[in-house]
Amino acid sequence: MQRILVVDDEPNLVKLLQYHLQQASFEVITGENGAEVMEVVIAQHPDAILLDWMLPGMDGLHVCRNLRAKDIHTPVLMLTARDDEVDRILGLEAGADDYITKPFSMREVVARVRAVLRRYASEMGAGEAGIWQVGPIRVDENLYEVQVSNQTVTLTTREFELLRYLCQHADRVVTRNQLLTDIWGYEFIGDNRIVDMHISHLRDKIEPNSKSPLYIKTIRRLGYKLVRQSANGF
Repeated sequence: MQRILVVDDEPNLVKLLQYHLQQASFEVITGENGAEVMEVVIAQHPDAILLDWMLPGMDGLHVCRNLRAKDIHTPVLMLTARDDEVDRILGLEAGADDYITKPFSMREVVARVRAVLRRYASEMGAGEAGIWQVGPIRVDENLYEVQVSNQTVTLTTREFELLRYLCQHADRVVTRNQLLTDIWGYEFIGDNRIVDMHISHLRDKIEPNSKSPLYIKTIRRLGYKLVRQSANGF
């Protein structure tokens, strides 16, 4: 089930959005202010964010800019009563993927959310047939096969699951605790160096130079990110 983060300081609107999104088979998490968005995104990794422009403290525009500055590419749909063309341009330039002006119909919001998720999945190469292509890396879960630059790479089961997960979340930061929970299947308790060890082994097998990785980047104090486009242009 895809997870949507709704951030708005109008409780009645949040409840209404939550109801209609849940009726459309989305899981919904909510927030009331911009300051908590980054923490929620890192901890809960939503698939999309409905973000009000006029939030108390840090407004939606600054939240969106901060997410993009942290290389977090979760789709953002900006909700706002500001319908001036300049405002729409500002929202899109800040990194928003769509811009929905108030008042809006709930059916429109659901349709826009579905559209941006389809677009994002297509851009990220999320294979409906169980195939993920991220740059030169191809993961085929049907054949349980990995290729890098058209060369087959032999991975352990855990390494395969780890790489597949990174491909599914390409260009998005995933934390060590998130990997432990979703790959190893338990909540983090204690030492998370097991993740670092498996990442190191995976880099040894898929990176041209594991000491200077092109594909799996370490995001300091957060975790890892499989990048679609490196500085070397893969």
